[in-house]
Amino acid sequence: MNTVLPRTVNAAVHTAPTQAQGTVMRILGAVAFVHLLNDLIQALLPSIYPMLKEQFSLSFTEVGLITLTFQCTASMLQPWIGLYTDRRPIPFLLPAAMCFTLAGILMLSVVSTFPALLAASALIGIGSSAFHPEASRVARMASGGRFGFAQSLFQVGGNTGSALGPLLAAGIVVGRAQGNIAWFSLFALVAIAVLYRVSHWYKEHLRTVTRKAGTASGPKLSRKQVLGALGVLALLVFSKYIYMSSLTSYYTFYLIEKFALPVASTQLYLFLFLAAVAAGTFLGGPIGDRIGRKRVIWISILGAAPFTLALPYANLFWCAVLTVIIGFVISSAFSAIVVFAQELVPGNVGMISGIFFGLMFGISGISAAAMGKVADAAGIGYVFQICSFLPLLGILTILLPDVEAEA
Repeated sequence: MNTVLPRTVNAAVHTAPTQAQGTVMRILGAVAFVHLLNDLIQALLPSIYPMLKEQFSLSFTEVGLITLTFQCTASMLQPWIGLYTDRRPIPFLLPAAMCFTLAGILMLSVVSTFPALLAASALIGIGSSAFHPEASRVARMASGGRFGFAQSLFQVGGNTGSALGPLLAAGIVVGRAQGNIAWFSLFALVAIAVLYRVSHWYKEHLRTVTRKAGTASGPKLSRKQVLGALGVLALLVFSKYIYMSSLTSYYTFYLIEKFALPVASTQLYLFLFLAAVAAGTFLGGPIGDRIGRKRVIWISILGAAPFTLALPYANLFWCAVLTVIIGFVISSAFSAIVVFAQELVPGNVGMISGIFFGLMFGISGISAAAMGKVADAAGIGYVFQICSFLPLLGILTILLPDVEAEA
């Protein structure tokens, strides 16, 4: 008996690739570009943490609470939005999502209290939560069957934005007035304009695509096997993104504390790490299409462990080298994990994308808050020592089924 998880009757709308049309690069490029803009705006928050910490007299725990607020609003809604739009697609949700982001940026540029700072962070998170499931679905629709490539291109847009965010924050905001944050609203306006055009393509695609009744085909696995595999993938995301959160939220503080670097210089080191993440993400999907996604997951997560274990004991030069290697290696797994999960539960692209993007944001937020508490009590260096063991959980990949062989 094939997988018995529920399917939607219009599963073909979401899973049938447009092989007849080929990969729609114009649409893939558009959603990847907007993902760049969305994540560039998101990267503004951790990039200006040192400035906010000083201006608002924040503790590390309060810094962690900012991340928790953003990440939770960016995660909790995603699976529900994805589940709903699997059944009732909403093309114009894409530009509407970026309107929340725009409001959050404008609010962030004028707030004067910590609760208002949390509210602005929540608005940015809500925009991200509504954007990701639908944008990921559009990328799959336009993939022409090259699912790993499409997911990687979409994801690398976000990673590139995350890498550029600290540089732009250093040049536009850090060391200047809080009002300069409002310049980032221009990126949100561009994103709204692009997504308005994408939503028209999406709407037309839904009208013309062949709707096939019945259930979508999937790997020959029992419900228990599918749920077990999804659980393993969730644990792998857990290990990957808690470690990633330690770097994205606290790497600048680590460099300031251990090597006495100025804030502006730490942004360059953060950029190098995030640029390596973007490069690794771009390669992970296409390589997974060629050699199998399970192999990519093996190499990516467990392969990063030797470097993460060495990082807390490295000098400044080797710290930079190791973070670049770690970023490149560990980032290649996410596209493979998302497509692997989509193949386990075909016909539920939005829900699966929402769960895994939401899981990513939720884990990052909760772990950032917890790490802030640990940093206040024992120091930033201790946080990095604890987190260095997390990639060893990559050994759990052995429990994943061979989906390509079973499909």
